[in-house]
Amino acid sequence: MEDIWVFIEQDDGELEGSSLEVLSKARELGEKYGYMVSGVLFGSDVKKLVEEAGRYGADRIIYVDDENLRIYNAEVYAKAMVELARRYNPNTILFSATRNGRDLAGRVAIPFNSGLLAHVISLDFDEEGRLTGRVPGFGGSIAAIVKCIDSRPQLATVTPGVFEAKTFDRECKYVEEKLEVDLTPDKYLVISREKSPVKDISKSEKVVVAGQGTGGELDIVYELAKLLNADVGVTRPLADRGLAPRDIQIGSTGVNLKSKLVIVLGASGAPHFVSGIKDCDLVISINKDADAPIKEHSDYFVVADIFKVVPKLLELLRGGGDA
Repeated sequence: MEDIWVFIEQDDGELEGSSLEVLSKARELGEKYGYMVSGVLFGSDVKKLVEEAGRYGADRIIYVDDENLRIYNAEVYAKAMVELARRYNPNTILFSATRNGRDLAGRVAIPFNSGLLAHVISLDFDEEGRLTGRVPGFGGSIAAIVKCIDSRPQLATVTPGVFEAKTFDRECKYVEEKLEVDLTPDKYLVISREKSPVKDISKSEKVVVAGQGTGGELDIVYELAKLLNADVGVTRPLADRGLAPRDIQIGSTGVNLKSKLVIVLGASGAPHFVSGIKDCDLVISINKDADAPIKEHSDYFVVADIFKVVPKLLELLRGGGDA
């Protein structure tokens, strides 16, 4: 039986939610084509995580429990994944397009000379069993249909937020593997880490998005978000300028939102951005350009200068103004 693998990312005892999204999608593909679905998890003292991951559609979870795998180390994780892949010969290995997922996918592709579909927003197999996906290109104005050719395993990284994590009522087997390769780091050692306070906004119910029209003046954006109990996202130009972390960049090369409410401030509506808000329930945009493309992707479109409108809105929300 063909085997689809999904790398289940964990960080210090906590599962990465976007990995579970990919695992749930792999379950759908497994049902459609008769493939076995395996989650692959590395870490230290991970039995509880293994059982949790098994609820999201896997036929089995293959795991390696080793202190050297407690936190992500590119060198060590690549050794582990390559040895397991050579042992099992999976047809396909899928990764969430997180920082670690992207890093590991490239390192695994090289020794196998495998095709790697990067940042896909869909997954399927063609009639010959080749992995296919849609990849935004040319700034997001088109989505290219791409596929792996003849190498195995086939690899892909999946944009977080594209698929939904679902639990399944099915039996899952748990297989602990012992590796022959030495997992002791010999090129670099992580001696300390600081966790970023940035939230995963792909799960946020309300998001205020800052576009290039804000000029990088984000104080009013953060204040509006605070008063609305919302989170903040940005378009790619602001992330490119280093004004906000990539973790909150929205669009085809960032995060996809499924929020109940999105307020877009000063974003023109480039295709690579609007692909990240297409699944939101209510989109309200403010832009001084009456012909901005974002209009076509908004439920409510306000033609106004955000630096005149938002301060008045803030005053109303603070209870100090008249409607």
